[in-house]
Amino acid sequence: MSVRVRIAPSPTGNLHIGTARTAVFNWLYAHHHQGTFVLRIEDTDAARSRLEYTENIKSGLKWLGLTWDEGPFFQTQRLDKYQQAVQTLLDQGFAYPCYCTPEELDEMRETQKAQGKAPGYDNRHRHLTPEEKQAFEAQGRKPVIRFKIDSDRQIIWQDAIRDSVSWQGSDLGGDMVIARAAENYEHYGQALYNLAVVVDDIDMQITHVIRGEDHIANTAKQILLYEALDAEIPIFAHSPLILNQEGRKLSKRDGVTSIDDFRKMGFLPQALVNYMTLLGWTFPDSTKEIFTLEEAAAEFDLDRVNKAGAKFDWDKLDWINSQYLHTMPVDQLTDLLIPYWQEAGYKIDQDRSWLENLTALTAPTLNRLTDVIKETSIFFADKVEYSDEAMNLLQQAGVAEVISEIVAGVNSTEALTEEDAQALIKQVTKSQKVKKGLVMRSLRASLTGELHGPDLTQTWLLLNQLGADKTRLQETLTKISG
Repeated sequence: MSVRVRIAPSPTGNLHIGTARTAVFNWLYAHHHQGTFVLRIEDTDAARSRLEYTENIKSGLKWLGLTWDEGPFFQTQRLDKYQQAVQTLLDQGFAYPCYCTPEELDEMRETQKAQGKAPGYDNRHRHLTPEEKQAFEAQGRKPVIRFKIDSDRQIIWQDAIRDSVSWQGSDLGGDMVIARAAENYEHYGQALYNLAVVVDDIDMQITHVIRGEDHIANTAKQILLYEALDAEIPIFAHSPLILNQEGRKLSKRDGVTSIDDFRKMGFLPQALVNYMTLLGWTFPDSTKEIFTLEEAAAEFDLDRVNKAGAKFDWDKLDWINSQYLHTMPVDQLTDLLIPYWQEAGYKIDQDRSWLENLTALTAPTLNRLTDVIKETSIFFADKVEYSDEAMNLLQQAGVAEVISEIVAGVNSTEALTEEDAQALIKQVTKSQKVKKGLVMRSLRASLTGELHGPDLTQTWLLLNQLGADKTRLQETLTKISG
């Protein structure tokens, strides 16, 4: 059997982390089995679907490296197929028109609640006579189409992640609506999700439906539709939900929204897809946490997907992202950092080699691309802002003399080299009879306003190439001597 899987997002919002993780699992499974990954856009919700969301979904999947083999297919271009399926179910007695008004359904649910029963349709129009139907139609009522669900039926399937799953027909809320009331159609309106997705998966020969566990109740209903349409039932696999740290389903309230937002936060696509793979799945070598999509696909199978929910961990995502940033070639990383410098308003008119040296200096400190704005701000600032601890150091006895001699040494040198810098530090340490650490800390505080940061010598050289080190050293000397 050739594996065929699909991702079927609704274009009612941007590509979300939960949908993207489902796409990851489907892509990995397809590639592990040399199968086909299909993209289907479920756009029948005309009121909420937007073209910009469709484009966001497509661009987000491409950005993550989750390219599809077939599609995108659009449900709005397949409405006639759903109509045919509805008619087939009506003709074969699996479905029927229901003329209940919204008010009647509300009254029914309120009565059920008052009696301590679970709200659900009571199948009251399942056996209407032709005369009763005619009477309702004479009143101008337009029926929905409901699919018959046997309350005594037990629906059982072997889930590829959760093993044996069973669902009682009586727990499915009564006969389900599979088509809306008529608007532009003669007898009934547009087919609803559960029927449309089954028709699509049959037509597209989907062999494995891999999706979140929140679809389990839908699966029970859809199995009944597969049977009624005399179609082969695919293998279902329900992956764990992504949870917040409190164990609840991840939502916008947790600060997590679309994949586009993660991109703006400064995460790399390869790092994000790496992390999403680990949200519910473990590499056979459990110590291996950094891997490519291709490496994961070579090992991926559904028997290693966890049943329990996967908690989203920002610290872990930051760590994984940092591993990619720290090992990325400097020229590639520089290309990625330039837009962030530009967005921050930094003037990056220096030559390319200077930017790449700045990238090499700060790369080991980055967890996200956005971190570069803070980490390199001192190189683009007009003047130094001193932290309290830096100023406390600069006001210690003997520091002014140290800075004064460094200023003299820098002023006598046209273009500072690494050897010059090391020699000057050694000279000042000896002549001022102080520890090298004091000279280094005094120099860093003067140049950056901080006592901690990346390699001091490289920082000094980069500032020297801008001509900023002399200015800052003199300003510091004036400040602490005044």
